Amino acid sequence: MASDNRPEPGNAGARAKTRAFIALAIFLLILATTYVLRPDDFYLYVKAFHVIAVMSWMAGLLYLPRLFIYHSDAPIGSEQSETFKMMERRLLRVIMNPAMMITWMLGLYLAWEVFRFQGGWLHAKIAMVAALTWVHMFFGRAVRDFAADKPRRSTKYWRIWNEVPTVLMIAIVILVIIKPF
Repeated sequence: MASDNRPEPGNAGARAKTRAFIALAIFLLILATTYVLRPDDFYLYVKAFHVIAVMSWMAGLLYLPRLFIYHSDAPIGSEQSETFKMMERRLLRVIMNPAMMITWMLGLYLAWEVFRFQGGWLHAKIAMVAALTWVHMFFGRAVRDFAADKPRRSTKYWRIWNEVPTVLMIAIVILVIIKPF
C-alpha cells in the first residue's frame, strides 16, 4: 500500500481483470440459460446481446482516444498522467476487450446461423469489423506506450484517430441496415 492509502496499481488491475472475467462468465451463463429456457427466442436474445456488446465496444473506442488527447497534454510522471494511465488500462481491459470478444462471438454466430455467410454486404461488414478490431489493437498498443511513458503523439494526431471508429461505425451500420449488395 502507498502512504496515501491508495491501493497499488497492480492489485487494482488484478481486481479489474477478475471482475471482467466474472462479468464474461455471468454473460455466458445468461446466454446459456436463455438457450435452455427460451430456445425459440434465442436468436432475438443473441441479436440483442450483440447490439449491447457493440454499443459498449463503440463507447470505449470513441472515449479512449479522447483520453489519449488529454493524456498527451499531461506532464509525464504527474498525478494527472498516472490517473489517465489507470483510466485507459481499465477502459481497455474491463470494458473494451470483453465487449469486443462478445461482439465477435455473437456476430459470427449470427453470420452463420442467420445468413450462412452469404451476401456481399456481410463480407464487407466483417471486413469493416476486422478494421475496427485493428483500431482496437492499435489503441491497445497506445495504452501500453502511454503506460511506459514512451514518446507521445500530438493531440492533433489523436484527434484524427478519434474519428476513425466513427467512420467505420457509420459504414457498418449502413451495410447492416441497407444491405446494398
